[in-house]
Amino acid sequence: MNTENEKNEFTESEFIENEKIENLEQSEVPEIEMAEPLTELDEPFDDDDDEENLYEHYRIKVDGKQLLLRIDKYLMERLPRVTRNRLQTAIKGGYVKVNEKLVKPSYKVLPHDVVTVRLPDPVRDLKKVEPENIPLDIVYEDKDLMVVFKPAGMVSHPATDNWTGTLANAAAYHMQQNGEQFLGLSHRIDKNTTGLLVIAKTPEARDYIGKQFFHHTIERTYFALVWGEVKEDKGTIKGHIARGRNDRRIMTVLPDGERGKHAVTHYKVIKRLRYVTLVQCNLETGRTHQIRAHMKHIGHPLFNDSFYGGNRILQGSVFSKYKSFVENCFGILPRQALHAKSLGFEHPTTKEWVQFDSELPEDIVGVIEKWENYVKYT
Repeated sequence: MNTENEKNEFTESEFIENEKIENLEQSEVPEIEMAEPLTELDEPFDDDDDEENLYEHYRIKVDGKQLLLRIDKYLMERLPRVTRNRLQTAIKGGYVKVNEKLVKPSYKVLPHDVVTVRLPDPVRDLKKVEPENIPLDIVYEDKDLMVVFKPAGMVSHPATDNWTGTLANAAAYHMQQNGEQFLGLSHRIDKNTTGLLVIAKTPEARDYIGKQFFHHTIERTYFALVWGEVKEDKGTIKGHIARGRNDRRIMTVLPDGERGKHAVTHYKVIKRLRYVTLVQCNLETGRTHQIRAHMKHIGHPLFNDSFYGGNRILQGSVFSKYKSFVENCFGILPRQALHAKSLGFEHPTTKEWVQFDSELPEDIVGVIEKWENYVKYT
């Protein structure tokens, strides 16, 4: 916190950049004496009212076999998308308790400790999506499902900093107008990724499509513009994907058998443009940031992907003319160059295979055309 005399409240979004806030195991607080009680906070609450106005977001009971570990490190491994600095600031500010007592960031958790994280913002019900009259690009619709096109900049589902204006809000409104109940999204794509999504409209369709995602029988094809010349015409990338230890917003690729989730991406080259390559990616699994993390892992980050280093000049000359050309391309395509192009699955009622395809968006097409002209005339 920045001042000594004024309390700077954490909002939910300031504390954690999160796609899903969930309350962990609810347990009674055991009678355990603190190993390192806190005698002085960097910035304690102003009065009792402040503490009463906090809402519990997490309650975690420490496993009975847990080894001694600093609480900031312990929470960093268990809370999604939160940095250690934010955790340390929150702990110093009194937003984290162990067994209902304040602790320092250096406190080492003990077996059976109960750790609580409380914030000024009430806990949101992520299952409840408010209908909003937002234009929805519907590619196909019947009584069981609809396939929609998500534009760049639209979040798939409400989450921290994006509680409104999402694709889910738009779909909920559309279904409400038709007298239908919104049951949630069957899958998601990143905010700045464009492309197709399927939304089930009945419990039966939701379960049937969900099983296809679980068994990896749904066909999902993405087009990505990546940095560098991909040597092989086609290949397969395998490696567990896990959140980074230093920045949990960024996914890391690890050898199979380590932490994280098994992930497989198949790719093939569509067009070579000397300094960049257009590739087709098919997902065998569907992990967070899978294509973005996998392509960086093999040395080809997506063009203008700020999370994975693609928003820098990674290939080509150092001349100012080339630099201006690339920066102009970044201006045309101010996001990662990734598009969910096609989607195929077995229809939940007819049991027939249905296939849907979409055109590349104008920003990706525009950048590809610029690269084609650049390599042609230089």
